Amino acid sequence: MNMAADDHSSNPPKKWIDLPIFIFFHDPTSVFKRDKLGREILGIALPAAMALAADPIASLIDTAFIGQLGSVQIAAVGVAIAIFNQASKVTIFPLVSITTSFVAEEDTVKRINDRKLQNDVEMGSAVDDKSFDHDAGDEEKDQQIVASENTQCKNPADDDGNGVDKDAPATVSKETEKTERRNIPSASTALALGGVLGLLQTILLIFLAKPFLGFMGVKEGSPMLPPAQKYLTIRALGAPAVLLSLAMQGVFRGFKDTKTPLLATVVGDVMNIILDPIFIFACRLGVTGAAMAHVLSQYLISLILLVKLMKQVNLMPPSAKDLQFSRFLKNGFLLLARVIAATICVTLAASMAARLGATPMAAFQICLQVWLTSSLLADGLAVAGQAILACAFAEKDFKKATAAAVRVLQMSFVLGLGLALLVGLGLNFGSGIFTKDKNVIRMIAIGIPFVAATQPINSLAFVFDGVNFGASDFAYSAYSMVLVSIVSIGCLFIMAKTNGFVGIWLALTVYMFLRTFAGFWRMGMGTGPWQFLKRRSLPPAVI
Repeated sequence: MNMAADDHSSNPPKKWIDLPIFIFFHDPTSVFKRDKLGREILGIALPAAMALAADPIASLIDTAFIGQLGSVQIAAVGVAIAIFNQASKVTIFPLVSITTSFVAEEDTVKRINDRKLQNDVEMGSAVDDKSFDHDAGDEEKDQQIVASENTQCKNPADDDGNGVDKDAPATVSKETEKTERRNIPSASTALALGGVLGLLQTILLIFLAKPFLGFMGVKEGSPMLPPAQKYLTIRALGAPAVLLSLAMQGVFRGFKDTKTPLLATVVGDVMNIILDPIFIFACRLGVTGAAMAHVLSQYLISLILLVKLMKQVNLMPPSAKDLQFSRFLKNGFLLLARVIAATICVTLAASMAARLGATPMAAFQICLQVWLTSSLLADGLAVAGQAILACAFAEKDFKKATAAAVRVLQMSFVLGLGLALLVGLGLNFGSGIFTKDKNVIRMIAIGIPFVAATQPINSLAFVFDGVNFGASDFAYSAYSMVLVSIVSIGCLFIMAKTNGFVGIWLALTVYMFLRTFAGFWRMGMGTGPWQFLKRRSLPPAVI
């Protein structure tokens, strides 16, 4: 693809383009534009954000219901959730991130190759019908192939009212593409790994629940131990459903379909919300009922996604050789190291809060759930950035890769500013929803400034992750996160020892700042997959 052949090629390159770091400040007003790229990002990001926020919101509702049982119960569930999330993220995050990138790449390459083959057949037919100059024919064919390639990464929002892409070649049947099941080896591999990892996680959490809780500070004789152990053991039964559902969400994201996961997640979480008061209060099951409601909702989500996916993808590849276990494992181990490094800081922070007592732990759990829920809204932009960038890099369309990365990062910062205001006011006036304990509410007030002020930093950190994964920059993501974690853990020990509850939140602020800086450095310095930003011939045009 000729990068020089664009509307900006006639303009002399600007001097600051030599410094890739200034790419982040290019045309900041574009964040509010509703152009084709903006519509594509929002079309993917909004449903993804709602789906990602749905589960934490359900957890918040769980927290609100459990909070009515007492501070001991909510603190116990907070520790159990921290352990479950740590175990889940170790397996879920690498699996989902790799699946999204690999499926997007495979689907894009497959469609491009199919279009090329079809164009070759049509060109061959034209040769039989009439004679023409071979050089001119080749040039025309190349132009048709490029035109067809550029239609592959389009968002459904660019279609007309009948769902037909106006720019697509007339010879291609969109109806055939919709009804014909696709052979995507990465999808089958992701589901196989998700099922195995889910079963292993269930076994691990059931048999090691008590030692894990002890590591988190809930020792023998603690009033938090019985409810925490019950909750964790039952939640562990839902691990296979969690892994499978998120693996399938990764497949749908690779197809740029975030509406289907949203539908399944909303249905499952509504079921969770309905069952919560029934099991917790009507059946008098307490924290056990809360865990049961959550597990049942996860299996419902998994079932809905499986039925939908089987209509689109052939989940039984022609042979075992088509599965890509080696490719998944190679990058999976890199992201595994990254996830362990990323989540250990939060888990360690929860452990230190638990050691301060039931009241600080209850306040920390409520603040943490709000912190993660609001921050994960930015992960919708990360999903959009990853899907679009994976497609653009597969096509070697570096112009679109640059424009998409800059746009989602600018959007994330604006979103973070809005979340800071919303979270600050909402938690200040709404903390009573989660607990009636006045001591817990006073502790929550101490954490509010940190939870609110870090929202812009958190948003950028999440979106930088999506940008790096879209560029398949898994190695840098892993190594940089390990370094960030080492520094953050040191800060956590020092600050928690000297400043207690406040010190824990100070350390978490440092942790998120360093994560953001690592992403800013990679792209801003034009290293790794972003080396093309140093080329003067490639201005950061907005598509």
